[in-house]
Amino acid sequence: MVNFAYVIAGSEATGGAGIQTDLKTFQELDVYGAGALTCIVSFDPKNNWAHRFVPVDPQVIKDQIEAATALHDLKTVKIGMLGTPATIDAVAESLQKQQWDNIVLDPVLICKGQEPGAALDTDNALREKVLPLATVVTPNHFESLALSGMDSINNVDDLIEAAKRIQAQGPKYVIAKGGVELPGDYAVDVLFDGTEVTIYSEPKVGEERVSGAGCTFAAAITAELAKGADIKAAAAVAKKLVTEGIKNRVESNAPFANIWQQA
Repeated sequence: MVNFAYVIAGSEATGGAGIQTDLKTFQELDVYGAGALTCIVSFDPKNNWAHRFVPVDPQVIKDQIEAATALHDLKTVKIGMLGTPATIDAVAESLQKQQWDNIVLDPVLICKGQEPGAALDTDNALREKVLPLATVVTPNHFESLALSGMDSINNVDDLIEAAKRIQAQGPKYVIAKGGVELPGDYAVDVLFDGTEVTIYSEPKVGEERVSGAGCTFAAAITAELAKGADIKAAAAVAKKLVTEGIKNRVESNAPFANIWQQA
């Protein structure tokens, strides 16, 4: 039996994040992956590795989703970078044309190639139109601040409070990630399922963020849910895969490393 997982996300040209990372993660976890591109992001090595951002036409996004959902019986999808309000409209409309067992939202809120006003419009549209559709949402520290409305997240109790506030906006499950942003020797993530809090903790591997870790985490959860795992087990697999991927990171000519899923 083949398990399918779908992803709607941006392309990151170096292969270290975005849909490239998602599909590699699906493959590593024995899930057949397909995907729709929402935008093309390429780092600019001449400008401090800032993002160059090109959105895909909304109709083309709809066409991609239509083709994949007609070809395969897709029930589990991961949503990555969307990038513009028009893209969010197109994706939200397409998602609601069928029933999904699992919608995993990795709420990428800011691309460095966007103007601040455009980024805020995108954030607001994501919160209004996609967040309520999500089964699982996996915000990092910054995204947890933005989505929860909290002024600061300084410890695990704050992270739990952020997860609860985000869950109240519609998603069934929230996994708020502390990563290297919280003080201490451990990278802590918290899962709130509406009733219970589950804490996932692994020793930190350095203090620097590794490109693609968030994409990989959400993609691993997506793959495990597609295979029938429950959310707690899916999050545990994702935490282990990301931890090992960070330990065996791929160094680059940029001032950051990429996660290695096959580790």
